[in-house]
Amino acid sequence: MELSILYQDDELVAINKPHGLAVHASPMIGNTDIFALQLLRDQLGHYVYPLHRIDRKTSGILLFATNKKMHTEVHQLFMNRQIDKVYLAIVRGFLPDSGTIDKKLTNETGKSQSALTHYKCLEKSELPISFGKHTTSRYSLVQISIETGRTHQIRRHFNHLRHPIIGDRPHGCSKQNKLFKERWNMDSMLLHAWQMKFTHPKYQTEICIQAPVSEEFARMLKELQFSDPLLF
Repeated sequence: MELSILYQDDELVAINKPHGLAVHASPMIGNTDIFALQLLRDQLGHYVYPLHRIDRKTSGILLFATNKKMHTEVHQLFMNRQIDKVYLAIVRGFLPDSGTIDKKLTNETGKSQSALTHYKCLEKSELPISFGKHTTSRYSLVQISIETGRTHQIRRHFNHLRHPIIGDRPHGCSKQNKLFKERWNMDSMLLHAWQMKFTHPKYQTEICIQAPVSEEFARMLKELQFSDPLLF
């Protein structure tokens, strides 16, 4: 598998991680021995250092440093919330035009942590597909930014709103996921790390990286009658 490189200089590399590819080996990751970290090292022919993580089921931008010094400097930008990350998702139902989800989340050790997610509804779609007691099916295309990076934060926050992300397991709607599998043969999670902006620590230039959505995400945008996927 050859990874799609979105940005590269002598200090940093960003890839467009496909859905289903884990970032690196972890006790929480099973049934695979293929990871983005190893693939990129082999592709470039040198060591790289992952700067953050996105869920295995999430596609989109994944940033690496090529040396320990840059890793430390960019990691500090993440810690100081000086890197703007924007996601795209398709969720169940009609969202308000915009909003903020301020709800604490419990981590794997049971500790409660603050978590803040902002969203803007880009489009809404209503299809003549009966679902449960409803005669139609409603969906929203949403742009998301986060101020904290808790485990499965976006997925858990939108489930809390009762607008789960389509294809999410276990935080999503199993009935919707079944509908998408049976009607469209779709079992990806429709969450994509779309854009990242920050100031390069070495060159002091503004870096803006954007990752095209996957073919599967683009197909579902079309099936659900959202805008031309090329816009995203």
